[in-house]
Amino acid sequence: MDNDPITYRGTVYPWQCDHMGHMNVMWYVGKFDEAIWNLFAQIGLTPSYLRQSRRGMAAVEQTIRYRRELVAGDVVAVRSRVTVVGEKAITIRHELVNVEHDEVAATMEVVGVHLDTVARKAVPLPPLVAARARGLLATTPEVALRR
Repeated sequence: MDNDPITYRGTVYPWQCDHMGHMNVMWYVGKFDEAIWNLFAQIGLTPSYLRQSRRGMAAVEQTIRYRRELVAGDVVAVRSRVTVVGEKAITIRHELVNVEHDEVAATMEVVGVHLDTVARKAVPLPPLVAARARGLLATTPEVALRR
């Protein structure tokens, strides 16, 4: 995923750490969440589109793998890739990287569903959004096998 777009940059702050001195799990999710909204904006799921069309995105499944601990002061980045585009959902894989050491600290795979926020049900992705997402589809062998 080294060539995937960086969708978030930040720092681990002391108040994000738990009693053992490591970044708490809630902050991993928060950094991944900020990254996904940047990726969504790139494909047309902008805040304006969502508000004006009464649409939303909801995470319905996520898997997080913690690989390295992060501590206060670590500079981090999230790289993101689209792995699956369905009629109503998009699957995205994120890597949270310790920038100084170029080590993957955690990964998250998340399935986001496109919603009608009034009817509260899943609806098809707009054709332009689906096309842009498909343009970002990862082409690595492990992803191709999962399609």
